[in-house]
Amino acid sequence: MKTATQTQGTMTVAASVAPEDLRCGDFVAVLSEVIELPSFLWFGSLPFEQDEPMRTRFLPTDAGTPLKVRAICLPFVFVESPSKDCQTLDVRRVQLARLSPSYAQNVWTRQRKQLKKRSNQSQQSS
Repeated sequence: MKTATQTQGTMTVAASVAPEDLRCGDFVAVLSEVIELPSFLWFGSLPFEQDEPMRTRFLPTDAGTPLKVRAICLPFVFVESPSKDCQTLDVRRVQLARLSPSYAQNVWTRQRKQLKKRSNQSQQSS
């Protein structure tokens, strides 16, 4: 049995980016986020002092969503999401990846269309 596979595009890899390499207009995504918790929440199971904060890294549920860099004043980066929500990221707490322009533009455009469609549907049903 012979099979043929065709790909329509090229695969790209999001690369972790140093904060000083960011530029306005870049598309980035949050790879991981660091949170600090008081060590007493670990119930004494770890050999650390009680008043020492514990850092843990987690993956956000919206990892991969393209965010457009609008302004930079390190360690802060002001970004806009496809839903036009804006937020300030602290690069001491988040690890960012630069997205390929083709991926970012594709996802950005499709998510904006989805939001517009939902908005129109909710206005029509009102």
